Amino acid sequence: MFFVLLYFLITPTLGSIKNIIKYKQFDYKLFLRTPIITFIIYNIMYSFQMDNIIFLSIIFERWSMFIYKIIMAYINDDYNKKKEKYKIKYNLKYED
Repeated sequence: MFFVLLYFLITPTLGSIKNIIKYKQFDYKLFLRTPIITFIIYNIMYSFQMDNIIFLSIIFERWSMFIYKIIMAYINDDYNKKKEKYKIKYNLKYED
């Protein structure tokens, strides 16, 4: 059980280190979100007696967060909101 907990904490720990280095901030909500979602997925897979449950639950958690972020970016229309930033940052030219 110790190793299961350790595996669940590797991803959020590395993500928090990245956020501290990149943004100079620590968000405990983001830190706790990953192990909670992974634990829920782990319990669902455990009930179906699947193999490699730990690694599959970590992978499925990342996939679910990617899908969630894609949907939220589409709903919030992030591309058009940040279009000017992209023009400057990547030296892009848009044809209307």
